[in-house]
Amino acid sequence: MNGLLQSQADFVSALDRFAASPVLALDTEFMRERSYRPQLCLVQLGDAAQQVCVDPLAVDDLAALGARLTDSRQIKLVHAAAQDLEVLHQRLGILPAPLFDTQLAATLCGVGEQIGYAALIERLLGVVLDKSSSRTDWAQRPLTPEQYRYALDDVRYLPEVHALLSKSLDALGRAEWMREDCAAQLDPSRWTVEPLEAWRRVKAWQRVPKTAFSRLRQLAAWRERQAQERDLPRRWVMDDDSLLHLVNRPPRTLKALQHGGVLPAQLFHEAEALLLVLQQAELEPVAAPPTWIPLQEVERERFARLVDALEACAQTLNLSASFLLNRSELDRLAREPAALDSLQGWRARVCGEALAAVL
Repeated sequence: MNGLLQSQADFVSALDRFAASPVLALDTEFMRERSYRPQLCLVQLGDAAQQVCVDPLAVDDLAALGARLTDSRQIKLVHAAAQDLEVLHQRLGILPAPLFDTQLAATLCGVGEQIGYAALIERLLGVVLDKSSSRTDWAQRPLTPEQYRYALDDVRYLPEVHALLSKSLDALGRAEWMREDCAAQLDPSRWTVEPLEAWRRVKAWQRVPKTAFSRLRQLAAWRERQAQERDLPRRWVMDDDSLLHLVNRPPRTLKALQHGGVLPAQLFHEAEALLLVLQQAELEPVAAPPTWIPLQEVERERFARLVDALEACAQTLNLSASFLLNRSELDRLAREPAALDSLQGWRARVCGEALAAVL
């Protein structure tokens, strides 16, 4: 059965039909241009026999979907799961589990790191997908036949791809690696923005001097809270350029803040609150993260040895070094060799000894 499910009864009935399948393919379409939280506009579900689209703009109660997506007896198939996990966590308060991310599986199988869905389908199945509807406004109704087919194609081929990749993972002895990495994606903290960590989302934050870090941290946190409370995009509360100007050239008085030509007119009523944020940041300075401090000579030498050891390990595994450990993780090891003890899972098993040898 294929269809756009817009009534509660049809929606629940379709979920019941999927219940017996060992796998459930999943994709979402959403819009977030005008809101902080993504607006869930479409949910595509499928197995080897059927594919459907759920219309969350028409279906009132999605609780049954949350129950289906967290049924431990059924593997949830998603490609490049990050955005889907974020929107489902925001909208339904759940994360689909157990998870099988086909992009991650393709990387572990050596098919290609961060390969796109269409490219993966063409490579494994020889099917060329129509991409003409990729920029659709998914909140519009009705959908055109082309948009509808595009949406269903996003789950149509996932069961077959899952079977092929699972076979390859088993042959390579990496099925457990896959389970570990997919389980790591299901940590709710990964999909919840802590306001005091929102400075990482400010464009060009790297150019802020260490002495201004407290202002950056507090002002970005204020903006994040405002965006969350008002459900507005961050840039609608305050754009990055204005935020960085206040961080780098903080006004000392209310008059300077209001008439300095930086504060957008829509934020004039927040001037007192912003000045207080900046003043409190000066009174409660927070040290910048270690990565803002250049590596010392001995640390640079250690970092270079780590890079070489990791690259050798990656070549042996036919994986990219950055997939094993990213630069910030190597930076931490160069500064704090004891941090290697915190490396866990399959990465510790396959790379830990080689890294320890050069620390």
